[in-house]
Amino acid sequence: MDDREYKPAEGSCIISEDVIASIASSAALEVAGVAGMAQRPADIRGFIGSAASKAVRVLNNENETILDVYVNLKLGTRIPDVAGEVQRNVKVAVQSMTGQPVNKVNVHIAGIVLDEPKETNV
Repeated sequence: MDDREYKPAEGSCIISEDVIASIASSAALEVAGVAGMAQRPADIRGFIGSAASKAVRVLNNENETILDVYVNLKLGTRIPDVAGEVQRNVKVAVQSMTGQPVNKVNVHIAGIVLDEPKETNV
């Protein structure tokens, strides 16, 4: 028997695109001025999946990760400021939770929410 140390194979970790979309969606909603997530334009993958995957498109391969985030903003927010903050927040959250580098975060402003829904007392 030789003196080489036995090292078991470590394997790999594959993170679902739906998980990455959920992380990105949560991070975007934390930014002040974001009213909510918006549904992205439909494609074949848009018909199935969670609500987060319908608001975030993930292009993920071995070399890069590109995210398209679709949001609605609150009335009166400054769009460039909020969009930049969404980019930073999403990139930091996805990179820190998955360990994968994020190359681009494209923010799509889908709409402006004019007013908050009024609460009704019954």
